[in-house]
Amino acid sequence: MLEAVIPVLSTWQNFYVIIGSAAAALTGLMFVVVTLISGSRVSRASEPIAAFSAPSVTHFCVALLIAAILCAPWPMLWNAGVLLGLCGLWGIAYVAIVLRRMRRQEHYTPVLEDWLWHTIFPFISYTALVVAAILLLAGATPALFITGGATVLLLFIGIHNAWDNVTYLIVEGSGRENNNQDS
Repeated sequence: MLEAVIPVLSTWQNFYVIIGSAAAALTGLMFVVVTLISGSRVSRASEPIAAFSAPSVTHFCVALLIAAILCAPWPMLWNAGVLLGLCGLWGIAYVAIVLRRMRRQEHYTPVLEDWLWHTIFPFISYTALVVAAILLLAGATPALFITGGATVLLLFIGIHNAWDNVTYLIVEGSGRENNNQDS
């Protein structure tokens, strides 16, 4: 069985090296951005950060974790499937937490784009991971394509949301500066 698993996962090696490297680099970049923003005059209320910024780092980290799981030399695919399923279930629970945080915070009123990118698309991605984990027991090829798609979606979600957050903070910060200069 070991010989059958290695060729299947090895064909995905380059894909997950690229995805994992991108996720790791973007996670580090988020820490740099948050550090730079912390020195600005932008509002630092914790509710919007928990609702809108923390999920970006989380999605990058999950993409990195998936890449690590699928680059590991598993003796059998079901081992990787169990971990992918756990990642998916955890992600679905995390989306529920983000949804609650978005609804509770009072600093910003989310629009349709926010609901899509912070709850709906991540839910789709994490659900796809659960489905892929189940399918991995039956056949590797469809499950690995679903996992690849879900991982790329998580990466794009993180990129979109990070960009959206930074753009919002810059606009909010420049608006505050203009208000302070007018006074």
